[in-house]
This record gives sequence, C-alpha cells and structure tokens, in this order.
Amino acid sequence: MKIGVNLDALGLPMRQALPAVARMGVTGLQLSAAGDLSPERLTDTGRRELRNLLKTYDLNLTALFCPLRHSIDEVQNQQQRIEHVQRIMDLAFEMGPRLVIVQCPMLPAENEVERSRLLREALLALGLYGDRCGTLVALEIGFDATEAVRDYLNTFDVGSLGVNYDPANLLMHGHDPVKSVMPLAGRVLHLHARDARKASVSRSAAEVPLGAGDIEWMGLMGALTAIEYRGWVVIDRESGNAKAADIVDGVSFLKRVIL
Repeated sequence: MKIGVNLDALGLPMRQALPAVARMGVTGLQLSAAGDLSPERLTDTGRRELRNLLKTYDLNLTALFCPLRHSIDEVQNQQQRIEHVQRIMDLAFEMGPRLVIVQCPMLPAENEVERSRLLREALLALGLYGDRCGTLVALEIGFDATEAVRDYLNTFDVGSLGVNYDPANLLMHGHDPVKSVMPLAGRVLHLHARDARKASVSRSAAEVPLGAGDIEWMGLMGALTAIEYRGWVVIDRESGNAKAADIVDGVSFLKRVIL
C-alpha cells in the first residue's frame, strides 16, 4: 500500500502544499476538482503546469475528489450534475489517477421508488461512461452496511463502480470498520485514513486525529491485505483546529502501521 495525503486537509495553496507534502516522505496527493482545478477552469497550460509541479516533487495523483452541492440522486439539475462528474472523469484520465471520488447517498429503502430510480440512473450513467473513458468511480460510502453496498453494486453490469473506503465514516454510522472490509473484496478502489472515537455515553462517534481513536489499524490493514488491496492510503482530516499538524502526525503513525 502507498501513502498519500489530501491537499484540502492541509489548507495550503498548491505551491506551498507540494513541497510540504514531499517533506512528509509520501508520494501521493489527492486533489479536489473544484475552483481553479475544475475541468472548466483548468486550461491546457494549467494542466501542463500541474503535471510539471507534481513531477518536480515526485508526487502522484491518487484521485480527484468531485465536490457536489447536491447529491447525485436529487432530481433538480441531475443531468447537468452527471455531466459535470463525467468531465472530471475525463480530467482524471488525462492527469493520471483515472479515479474520481463521488459522495454516495444512503441507499434507498424499498418504498423510495423515485429516489431509487434517480440513483440507479445516475450510477449507471457514470459506470457506463467510466467503462468507455477508462476512469473508475469510487463511491464515498459509510451510511450503509458494506454487505448492502456490495449487493447493490452487483446489480450493475459495469466494471467502473467501486468504493472509497473510509473507516471513520463507517464507525461514525455504527459499523465495524474492520469487519466491513471483507464484503467489499474487489470493490475497494481508494482508502481514506481517518480515525474516530465512540462517545462514552452514546453510540455516536466523532472524528479524531489518526491513531487517537477506536479504529484498530493493525486489524484493518490485515483485512485490507486479505482482500489484496494494494492501492493508496490517503490521510485525511475533515475537522479539528490543527488539521495540517494532524496530517503530519498521521503520516508518521501510518508509516509505523504499514511499513
């Protein structure tokens, strides 16, 4: 497994972030395809410059994250949303990672007929497009048990749909992040290394710095090895007042676990 970090968590401009990431001794960087890095605004010159910067610091893109204001299963402007994701998929193919992370909503219940139709149409459109253009779609999961996610994805006759595995997401929604790995054998395309701790008086959990939570990382890495996952492990931090420092400490922690 290879270690990377999420640029968004560092809170630094690109030109400051790249040397900072290189000093951490990692080789991967996840970017968000938004703002100046969106496919609509990133010109050919900008794309060449980004490739050269990554090469200068010996960094590889792990994935492009696709931030969306509305979920892919919402009817308003759904087609435009799908087309936007597809443009990011084209950008991911061109820039190298050939992987796009998209947030996945909770799977529809049996009585949610309309939402079920919308989600299926969106994922089918993205999966078929991925099969044609050569870019994979990693769904950011966490709400549902991974057995349900596996069974749902198995209903699609496409090869481009998988998951971004975030153990903190799973723990915060009441799932065992170690036991949840096995049902997704062959479906884990990317991994976010985040930690969480359960509250002492309730079943809820909250994000904490990597290594300071309740996730059993040696067991998790063993489960990932068992399903032959050999992709990126990208350190992320979504909350906290010292996210950049937490990322640096997280790199040290993860190197001890993986290496």
